[in-house]
Amino acid sequence: MNNSNDAVKNNPLYYEGIGNLLTKFAVPSIIAMLVTSLYNIVDQLFIGQFVGELGNAATNIVFPLTMCCLSIALLFGIGSSSAFNLAQGRGEIDKSAYYIGCAITSMILIGVVIGLSCFIFTDPILKFLGSPDSVMEYGHTYLSITAIGFPFLILQAGGGHLVRADGSPNITMTINIVGAVINIALDALFVVYFGMGMAGAAIATVIGQAVSSLIVVVYMFHFKSVKLKLKNFVPKWFSFKESCALGAAPFFNQMAMMTTQIIFNNSLKHYGAMSEYGDAIPIAVAGIVIKCMQLLFGIIIGIAQGLQPIASFNYGAQNYERVKRGYTLATKAGAVVSIVGFLIFQIFPAEIISMFGQGSEMYMQFGVKFSRITLFMMCMIFVQPITSNFFTAIGKPKKGIFLSLTRQFIFLIPLIIALPLIFGFEGLLYAQPIADLLACAICIVMAVREFRKPEYTNAEHFFIFKRKNNS
Repeated sequence: MNNSNDAVKNNPLYYEGIGNLLTKFAVPSIIAMLVTSLYNIVDQLFIGQFVGELGNAATNIVFPLTMCCLSIALLFGIGSSSAFNLAQGRGEIDKSAYYIGCAITSMILIGVVIGLSCFIFTDPILKFLGSPDSVMEYGHTYLSITAIGFPFLILQAGGGHLVRADGSPNITMTINIVGAVINIALDALFVVYFGMGMAGAAIATVIGQAVSSLIVVVYMFHFKSVKLKLKNFVPKWFSFKESCALGAAPFFNQMAMMTTQIIFNNSLKHYGAMSEYGDAIPIAVAGIVIKCMQLLFGIIIGIAQGLQPIASFNYGAQNYERVKRGYTLATKAGAVVSIVGFLIFQIFPAEIISMFGQGSEMYMQFGVKFSRITLFMMCMIFVQPITSNFFTAIGKPKKGIFLSLTRQFIFLIPLIIALPLIFGFEGLLYAQPIADLLACAICIVMAVREFRKPEYTNAEHFFIFKRKNNS
């Protein structure tokens, strides 16, 4: 027992400065998230310039399937990482190894199932996702190839979390950077030089993901915190159950985003066809704006993920003051990023849209309008992902799940359905900022309640939830 206590107190997560730790874990996570986002954005850039509007629309139609894969990666990546760090914080070293092995095995098996399903049922899936007839050919080419890489995508994205939980955030960064660099280089080769269009972009993506996932597999043989054995990769019920419970919040959040995207695409197709813009322009523009927003959103998610090992370990070690300080610093950083993002999208929407190819005058007009309205509450988007991931990290997955569902399922989907019935096509554009505002309010209330609990009362202060002394 004394050895376990010594191991806890000698862990840098227990004693090193919170600012240094958050920088150490968040910066590589941010880079990893940015690089992951670049996989889709780079394809969109090359496709927009060398294929055109319909190619852009096709990548947006297929994007929910990428989100589905990322949801599995988050389920086992963040879930198993949180379980692993909590167990390590409690001194349960041998038990912690099973969480890592369970994650690797589960991600590979589920990835193969998703990939095969999409490869076999390509056209029905595209129709379900809201593809207009004019986009089907482009979507079929892109999905039938990228589906092969879905197991690699899941292992790459989820495995990065496991590597970071082992105290190697720089390796996580390397995993994603290597894949992105390969993807960009091959996009230029296949799409520009060989003129392979959608197929070239898809092949480049799959190769990049395959190389990144190979690095994850190699790292598993050099795990630092605990030596992984073959038996650890046979999922045990306790490891599967706890990993899924702790990963449920980011999983449901990602699945909610996927569901919302599908409903949104179908709504854009339906109401767009009745507007002056037609059914393809709104889908193409939405894909560009949403992916650019996710590039910025990736920074915030990276901050939240950087907080995860700090909050998990110290909560497991009952060092609550450090838990609160970590959350405080993460929210401050998230606020700065959100405000900068808000200014960029409000001031330079036309410039951002034009990066993805020059379309018709109607295309550019809708792009500017869509950007400014849908991203109007971007200055507040940091609260929900950081807070929901925080509750997951401290072993309170039910609260994390609830908060992860507030924006998408509880608010955004009903608004997407209801507002167009009242305000027509314009209503679709206002659904997102309203949902952002409502979700932010719920998160603030729940964070206030958490930090008013007795175990946190010795802490000095915490960001926007600091109570004023009225005495």
